[in-house]
Amino acid sequence: MAPSRGPQTLARKLHTTLDNHRGPVHVVRYARGSAKYILSGGQDRTVRLWNPDSGAQIKSFEAHGYEVLSISVSHDNAKFASSGGDRSVFVWDVATGVTTRRLAGHMGKVHVVEFNADASVLASGSYDATIRLWDLRPVRRSRCSTRPAMPCKPSTSARRASLPVPWTATSAQYDLRKGELRTDFVGQPVTSVVPSADATTLLVATLDSHVRLFDAATGKLLNAFTGHAHMSYRCHACFGHEEASVVCGDENGQVWAWDLVDAAVLQPNPPPKVHNKVITWTEHHPSEAGEMITASADGTVKVWRQT
Repeated sequence: MAPSRGPQTLARKLHTTLDNHRGPVHVVRYARGSAKYILSGGQDRTVRLWNPDSGAQIKSFEAHGYEVLSISVSHDNAKFASSGGDRSVFVWDVATGVTTRRLAGHMGKVHVVEFNADASVLASGSYDATIRLWDLRPVRRSRCSTRPAMPCKPSTSARRASLPVPWTATSAQYDLRKGELRTDFVGQPVTSVVPSADATTLLVATLDSHVRLFDAATGKLLNAFTGHAHMSYRCHACFGHEEASVVCGDENGQVWAWDLVDAAVLQPNPPPKVHNKVITWTEHHPSEAGEMITASADGTVKVWRQT
């Protein structure tokens, strides 16, 4: 985790609005690498691929029968996974726009999916209070494969997964090589868990209007960030540029930012309202200091830049 580098300037100038979704947008993710593209998923059961620079929609992925709640992009941008009300996990080929696998087994909505570093393992967390680990290594099958969750033998890049147990007061960490599970009782319903780049800390958003920073090894509370409104809906928090700050949208349509070390709210305080409804997802560009994206129940995705 990076140390604080003094006051951070959050990207707050609206660059473009992406408004092709028909209904609330639940998730928006950057592509890997240079992050030139973004993927969004919403209540309209679609996943959409965008160019955030021009604001153009490139492709729409349609196979879900219910809302899309989570997206994870593989390390090489060749595939992505999505999940939602279908109770299944969909794995997509980006180039062809079709699903290559549909992973069934959950008994409730699947609120979160996440690839490991080399996309050989996919983790999914559901309202059924289970987390499943899926072995995605190639199998000799010519058609779409539906597979149950199973023990896996991941590569060294797949050692650890951190996920919220959806709508419980618990975050869970799995050491895949050792087969160990460790849970941390947070005390409030958890809506997002984001590990730092070095996996030493966890950023946890909860339904008591708090974002908390925990030591991943000991579970010790390192800092707490408050001021925003987050009591009823899923809001996804994130680290800012170089992990020197914390960013989270709230139920009033405001984007809040705090210094990582002293937890002071960054200016402006309070921040302006930038969405008409709850901000469901906030994600900072993985390498550029001056860009972030937000998704909202108002049906839009917005791209923010400093200039």
